[in-house]
Amino acid sequence: MALPCARMETLPTMKLAPMKFATLALAASAMALSLAAVAEDADDAATAAPAEVTVAEAKADPANWRQVDPQNLFIFDTTKGRILIEAFPEIAPKHYTQFSTIIRSGDFDGTGFHRVINDFMAQGGDIFALKGRESGLPDIEGEFTFRRDPVEMPLEATIGPEDTARFGYIKGFPVGTQASFFAEMSVDGMVESYVPHCKGIVSTARTDDPNSANSQFFLMRGQAEHLDRKYTAWGRVVKGEDVVMAIKHGPDARDGSVDNPDILKSAKVAADLPADERPDVWVERTDGPVFLAAIADKDDIDVCSLPSVPAVVDK
Repeated sequence: MALPCARMETLPTMKLAPMKFATLALAASAMALSLAAVAEDADDAATAAPAEVTVAEAKADPANWRQVDPQNLFIFDTTKGRILIEAFPEIAPKHYTQFSTIIRSGDFDGTGFHRVINDFMAQGGDIFALKGRESGLPDIEGEFTFRRDPVEMPLEATIGPEDTARFGYIKGFPVGTQASFFAEMSVDGMVESYVPHCKGIVSTARTDDPNSANSQFFLMRGQAEHLDRKYTAWGRVVKGEDVVMAIKHGPDARDGSVDNPDILKSAKVAADLPADERPDVWVERTDGPVFLAAIADKDDIDVCSLPSVPAVVDK
């Protein structure tokens, strides 16, 4: 097995997989085109970003802010700083279980961000490169999409008309979806939905086998539409996007492979820390009146062109 990714879970430029590197060149090209296409909309959308809110203000405004469940809050302390990730168990339950288990085992501690590509992603979680063994857990079946009941799990905010919207938000996560009216025609009364690979999304590397994901993950440093519905997204960076962007990147000629990479020094689940030591995170509610007003005039644009949903951190 070749290092630095024992079993390269790679991306098609990504093919994210632990095992063979998929050509990041194709992915990078695809992403460049995608970024160019949304650049103009992104500039316009940025004006919708709300003014900065303090922790005290968020705590006092439950209609517009919610506290992140500490069971779903992952703390990544890196050589470049702290990254806080909110996981979304409902959309990828097997991946949530796998990654929370590995975090709690301590196996991520000391692993490197071995493959990092500008404007694309930072890949880590290669336990084999550090310890000479894999995670010891079975590979995970792909959870690239999820079935969503528009009544039980409605889009909290939609971009465009509710019945026909292709994009929206749930719990601060960007969501791509079949239009809700398709639920009336489907056998199970549901629609297919997915989390798109926007900047700040946390997803899972794998080989060419769609069911080969294990421990390697990647943090999005830009949009990569070509990964949507092909790789399992399970989390979102709620604080530390600047840290993700600061992680040392590798040369394009080496597919982003990094010498002397930045290190994930420690990975923790917030719920496992004493209450007075864990960070408390509040995320703007995407079903709150402030957020809904901010996107009310957005119609049929790519959700990834909008700013990330903001969060504030206490501690």
